[in-house]
Amino acid sequence: MKKNYDTCIQRPDHSQQKRIYLASPHMSEEGYEIAWVQEAFQTNWISPLGENVNEFEKQLALMVGSKAAAALSSGTAAIHMALKAAGVGKGDIVFCPTLTFSATANPIIYQQAVPVFIDSDKATWNMSPQALEEAFRKYPNVKAVLVVHLYGLCADMDAILEICQKYNVPVIEDAAESLGSLYKGMYTGAIGDYGVYSFNGNKIITASGGGMLVSDHEERIAKVKFWSAQSRDPARHYQHSELGYNYRLSNIMAGIGRGQLNVLEKRIEKKKYIFEFYKRELSRLKCIEFMPVNEWNEPNYWLSVMTLKGNACPLKVIEALEGEEIESRPVWKPLHLQPYFKAYDFIGSNVSESLFEQGICLPSDTKMSDTDLEKVVETIKNAVNGHAAV
Repeated sequence: MKKNYDTCIQRPDHSQQKRIYLASPHMSEEGYEIAWVQEAFQTNWISPLGENVNEFEKQLALMVGSKAAAALSSGTAAIHMALKAAGVGKGDIVFCPTLTFSATANPIIYQQAVPVFIDSDKATWNMSPQALEEAFRKYPNVKAVLVVHLYGLCADMDAILEICQKYNVPVIEDAAESLGSLYKGMYTGAIGDYGVYSFNGNKIITASGGGMLVSDHEERIAKVKFWSAQSRDPARHYQHSELGYNYRLSNIMAGIGRGQLNVLEKRIEKKKYIFEFYKRELSRLKCIEFMPVNEWNEPNYWLSVMTLKGNACPLKVIEALEGEEIESRPVWKPLHLQPYFKAYDFIGSNVSESLFEQGICLPSDTKMSDTDLEKVVETIKNAVNGHAAV
């Protein structure tokens, strides 16, 4: 008797799920992703090659205005390949924001290079141009500058590029959190020499993982594709003249990402709605401020982030939200305070530390309803009651 495997699968029951998430995958209601994944199965192109990979690269590069793109296994892999493409190697110095996730800095170590961490700017929460200029005076022989667009907010790219051009140093944009964000009409990731995107499950669109490297340096992107496919020489036999990496994106994952590109603008609209809801309902509390949105910045609002002043305690708010099954997080802990990176130099003051101590990332899931948002707001108000006046 043939076994019906479909009836044996334990499928999760989401009907009673009440938890409100920080950011979780959101597949399109139209089923764009399913169509491209099914095509991959039907054509048997399920490996790191295929039409979905090719089209995902072409469509994203066209959207952001870059000449070439390489679809890779993660945003971290994309940063690694960008550093290698920029010529970063053993002993080289790379400037990196301290207020970011460790995945920004880890590839610097992969290349046996030396990170120097740069403080944040209060006006953008991203790399401080003043601290960057100070860092160049201390370390004039720098190989690359890594810029992050934190939480979808744009760094002050004009000021940063002017400094880097003065020292003739390439700029790599970590736009993992900012796909779709605009800086003076230009897409983040397509402003510097190289740009990196992530399609991890918590990002504004997802491929269940994966990343992308974009650049106008087409020959460098071609080289990245060579390196990321194990650096296999064009020979009949297996021959390798350079160190290779297994970094290419699968055709199935690329199909998901290709479908998700269709809903990017819709996701940005919802993220903006969430941010504006929080700001409207919570800004009347004197102890609460929100992340800065400058006039030249059109962010994707990946996460809505607030800071608490005075006696209001971020931990108290986070614990209150957790008690209501609402996920929130502290702002990134600066890398120069992390045990692994504490031996490396830091340039700046205490802006990044203050943001870490005062900041809270609020749930920004695009599947949230107004009822969910109201629950978050009321929980926060109750948690800071007595510390702020309405």
